[in-house]
Amino acid sequence: MSAVNNTPIDSVDKQEKGEYAVDGLEPGNESDGGLSFTALIEEDHSHDIKLRTMSWQKAAWLLAGDQVCLAIMAQTWSLSVLGWVPGLLTMIGAGILFWITSMTMWKFIMKNPQIKDICDFGYEVFGRSRIAYEWTGFMLLANNILLIGFHILTGAKVLNTLSDHSQCTVVFSVIATLMGIVMSTPRTLKHVSFMSMFSAAAMGIAILLFLVFAGIEAAPLVGYNGDYPTDGKVRTYAFPLPGTTWVNCLNAVLNITFLWVPQILFPTFISEMEKPQDFPKSLAVLTGISVFLFIVPPSIGFRYLGQYSTAPAFGSLGVVAYKKASFAFVIVPTLVIGVIYANVSAKFVYFRIMGKSHHAHSNTFIGWGAWVAVMTGIWLIAFVFSEVVPSMGDFLSLLGAAFDSFFGFIFFAVAYWEMNKRQLFKGLGRSIMTAIHALVMLVGLFLLGPGLYAAVEAIIADYSGGTRPAFSCANLAI
Repeated sequence: MSAVNNTPIDSVDKQEKGEYAVDGLEPGNESDGGLSFTALIEEDHSHDIKLRTMSWQKAAWLLAGDQVCLAIMAQTWSLSVLGWVPGLLTMIGAGILFWITSMTMWKFIMKNPQIKDICDFGYEVFGRSRIAYEWTGFMLLANNILLIGFHILTGAKVLNTLSDHSQCTVVFSVIATLMGIVMSTPRTLKHVSFMSMFSAAAMGIAILLFLVFAGIEAAPLVGYNGDYPTDGKVRTYAFPLPGTTWVNCLNAVLNITFLWVPQILFPTFISEMEKPQDFPKSLAVLTGISVFLFIVPPSIGFRYLGQYSTAPAFGSLGVVAYKKASFAFVIVPTLVIGVIYANVSAKFVYFRIMGKSHHAHSNTFIGWGAWVAVMTGIWLIAFVFSEVVPSMGDFLSLLGAAFDSFFGFIFFAVAYWEMNKRQLFKGLGRSIMTAIHALVMLVGLFLLGPGLYAAVEAIIADYSGGTRPAFSCANLAI
């Protein structure tokens, strides 16, 4: 249910709120609508379908399942564009800002327990604006559905690669879509988190196999900067190669930033935790995993592939058997991550449709029928996008610049200001955090401006060279 449609719970004992107080904050006071997490959890547990049931451990698995993804294997390409120094600095800087902005989001949600998704977050942050709510809802659906489409396309690529293009690519896309719909049937994230354990493990195996194969093979096959060995020996470099354009560099930065901006999902995850105050534990686990996987494997990949790196890096492997063996495991996270984004998107639409009806939280034919219909509709729309958008990667860069600028940066700079506007420079620690959040705002505005320009330029350049026709049977094997 949206924040604008919710009826506040009027009376909550003050002692209930103390259980969820964070750093002196008192969430759910009367000025915030008289809500508390305790009352919301009690209300939820009175339903047939209980959403607020995740432990912090399961939330950590869910976060890892979303973050441990194929995009990690595109970071080798980012390093090949930027070089060691700008590339690693961007990765480390993005990781630091990720932790800070995620903690700011959590603290704001602890003060506003009625927040159930990123749309409610935007509604509260921007002065309970209905316009902000609807615009955030549009960004949520556009971002998530295109991401699901990207994962359908990736699933088709995996099946193409493993089968040596035994079927029309559209057939593989249909198979990935149907599998996604079936796997998306569970309505609670607690059940989805179980899938995330296998997703993270499968992606970890894929990364490990890639690193082993990249290390033992004689040389990469081909890359964006030419063919081996006619275009020189594999080499790495500290800074971008001569001739690298500003647009290419900025797209590489967007590629890194995109990986570090999953916060669009976090309010929904927090809203389904039994103890939302434990979210920092889940976040700490995720950050530790992310720092290692987002930096170490891409660095090793860049060491062995150098200027011949592709995105994903599996495509650079010179031995076909190595490529298939490592890429095969990607099918699991490809589908599970699509399921996670579909679940968050479907809940936004589902509760807008069902409102306060008892069917929304009950095991009724209407409730389950509406859920399956919404979920099927989301996957089918994503399937269409996966087939008609010629260069899904470029459009994801566009989304990263247009939407991640808000969901990863601007929203949290504004949230920080809302929580601390009367004491922005109260002490050294607060002054430093204020300066950091000012930087967060500038980064968001930079992505929204020059970043968006670079993404559009990349799309124009790709279209000028010819594009894949809609619903094509062309071989998409890496």
